[in-house]
Amino acid sequence: MNAKRPLVAVLTGAGISTDSGIPDYRGPQGLWQRDPAAQDLVTIGPYLADPDVRRRSWRMRQEVGAVGAEPNAGHLALVELERSGVPMRVLTQNVDGLHRRSGLPERKVLELHGTAQRVQCVRCRVRSDMDEALTRVAAGEDDPACRACGGILRPCTVMFGEALDATVLGTAASVARACEVFVAVGTLLQVHPAAGLAELAVQNGARLIIVNAEPTPYDPLADELIREPISAALPALVRRIVAGDLTAGAA
Repeated sequence: MNAKRPLVAVLTGAGISTDSGIPDYRGPQGLWQRDPAAQDLVTIGPYLADPDVRRRSWRMRQEVGAVGAEPNAGHLALVELERSGVPMRVLTQNVDGLHRRSGLPERKVLELHGTAQRVQCVRCRVRSDMDEALTRVAAGEDDPACRACGGILRPCTVMFGEALDATVLGTAASVARACEVFVAVGTLLQVHPAAGLAELAVQNGARLIIVNAEPTPYDPLADELIREPISAALPALVRRIVAGDLTAGAA
């Protein structure tokens, strides 16, 4: 009889998507470092109150180009992990939709901060595609309103100043408690409550592996720290997990 394979939880942050052309936020060259005022563009209070903030937000979405981005080797490595038969779940802080686009089954991905692939009216709650809204922006509407009621459109993401969906967060916490391997990829582990999932996993006996170029507050808890570029490091790590060999670590 085959031995039971361990549940692997993978928490991904912006760093996994930089090779897809999507800039990160808090890294040395991140958006917030280059323009600290840009954080207002994804903060719910200023976004709803100030039309200029919304106009700048729409321009940022055009420039970032997340809608047209394609999965990279890091995303595809996680597809290989899932197809290998290893029990796994991806808990992502990203809103770019690249894990779903890469081919991971929907049930294997928890988007902790929502998705930027859809927009929602704050008044009537009608949802539509982000690319449709961006087409309107490109045609000259600098702050496109809801076609149904004229209300403000916003991305279907959790903005600063908003709480995570309690059901999604509860499911993620259950995965963190149950997993035997917790991999944090491309995240500085600074945004809570998502970052606390790493500690929750360790408290429940999981092996913690951090794949990130920069130090994180949870490095002292890690069994293994990997500093190599994610598009190379994650496929190599996945091969080790599939082979059942996590004994040879990188420091």
